[in-house]
Amino acid sequence: MSDKRAKWYVVHTYSGYENKVKANLEKIIENRNLSDKILDIRIPTEIVTEIKDGKKVVKEKKKFPSYVLIKAVMDNDIWYTIRNVRGVTGFVGPESKPTPLTDEEIEAMGIKEEVVEIFDIEVGDNVKVISGPFADFYGPVIEINKERKKVKVMLNLFGRETPVEFDYHQVEKF
Repeated sequence: MSDKRAKWYVVHTYSGYENKVKANLEKIIENRNLSDKILDIRIPTEIVTEIKDGKKVVKEKKKFPSYVLIKAVMDNDIWYTIRNVRGVTGFVGPESKPTPLTDEEIEAMGIKEEVVEIFDIEVGDNVKVISGPFADFYGPVIEINKERKKVKVMLNLFGRETPVEFDYHQVEKF
């Protein structure tokens, strides 16, 4: 369910802080029940093939390093909350005031409204991670958060069972 008043905004971060900003903001959204105000957070990436030492290496690279896209219903509280996340330097816009992206800009960036419903995966099911740094790892689902479209999977990392959270589109039933 998407709020018609919500718009996409661009937030500038310190170099290399994009994932930390996203993770911190997701924790704040959960702790303060702001999921009705901050609807989506994205770090646009693209798959790039490089040749290193004569071998093809496929990598996921950030399209816009140092920027995070946030879909939110902007008001002073939300502005203040986002602005004060560690690693955020400000909003993109005149005088660091949040300026929403136009539909054309959103389309040019390749942002699509994803309607991902996950009906076939339940707690206890084994899944395969299909994208991100844990691609090709397998594990059982231990938690599903339908509001945030997240699934928590127990992965065996370095010989230890570790819970890792993924977006719905990052896993598939195995």
